[in-house]
Amino acid sequence: MRKQFVILSTVFILFALEIQSQAASPLELVQTIPMPAITGHFDHFAVDLKGHRLFVATEDYKTVEVIDVRTGKLIHSIPRVGRPHTVFYRPDLNEIFVTDGDDGSLKIFNGNTYDLTKTVKLLADADGIAYDPATHYLYIENGGKAVHADYSLISIVDTNTGEHVGDIRLEGNEFEVLRLEKSSPKLFIDNREKNRVDVIDREKRTELTNWPITRGTVAVAMAMDEANHRLFVGCRSGDIVVFDSASGREITSVRITKGIDDMVYDPSTKRIYTAASDGAVDVYEQVDPDHYQSIGKISTSPGAKTALLVPELKRYFVAAPQHGNTQAQILVYKVE
Repeated sequence: MRKQFVILSTVFILFALEIQSQAASPLELVQTIPMPAITGHFDHFAVDLKGHRLFVATEDYKTVEVIDVRTGKLIHSIPRVGRPHTVFYRPDLNEIFVTDGDDGSLKIFNGNTYDLTKTVKLLADADGIAYDPATHYLYIENGGKAVHADYSLISIVDTNTGEHVGDIRLEGNEFEVLRLEKSSPKLFIDNREKNRVDVIDREKRTELTNWPITRGTVAVAMAMDEANHRLFVGCRSGDIVVFDSASGREITSVRITKGIDDMVYDPSTKRIYTAASDGAVDVYEQVDPDHYQSIGKISTSPGAKTALLVPELKRYFVAAPQHGNTQAQILVYKVE
């Protein structure tokens, strides 16, 4: 009888742990939006909350796809964008801003008609952006090895006027993503060539300092916990490196799926989400500013490395490119 009791108790405990594990999953797949016409890689995208629109950059297909987030239906396809990298939507102007890495430009589209209204000429491989809501300036990384130069630029565009108002020169030929600190003039950018974080004063338009990355390689993603002065740097080696954004000290690092391209920190839940081309999303929870614990690894799809968290909708959108006989799609997850 005692042996049977032990066996039943063990089974019950294992069952309870399994139920707890399922209940604790930080993401639940609730919808897939098919995109059968799209081939090649996706890149970064944006959302229009009021208009219920998702703007998806199809990097190789050369369009920005506009999707109704309520129905999952395609509303419009913005054509003839050479290599769309990043999309920014400004709701008060109802304008869509797209970096085009092919011709090195920022393209501005009317949010009603989707007509191209202006092209701001930059250098080739215009890619990552950061938006300052206080000045309405858009900071755009461009140049570098795409133009056979040993330096790159952060170009500044006034989104009120669509005018190119200045540049910040950086030493290095390969950069990826920018993050802006709202409480200070600091702008952070990953320097892939030199494996470090460059810190910029966006008011003086000069580099303040730089911080070597010793706990990971190939930095391509960033997120910020501004309240606790933490900068998260995502590396394709399979690491998130946590910096003190005030001092530049490396605090810690945690392991993630290799091939990261997107990362976001949600201050309301104190969670970090990363999307990687090896086909998984990793979710970490902040125990305190110096400690982080994994609360889930969710399988997605090969090459699904770009994503967008929309806290207002409690949704996390992951772009999964076509592979084999599986068509391209947007995976829509409910955020716990």
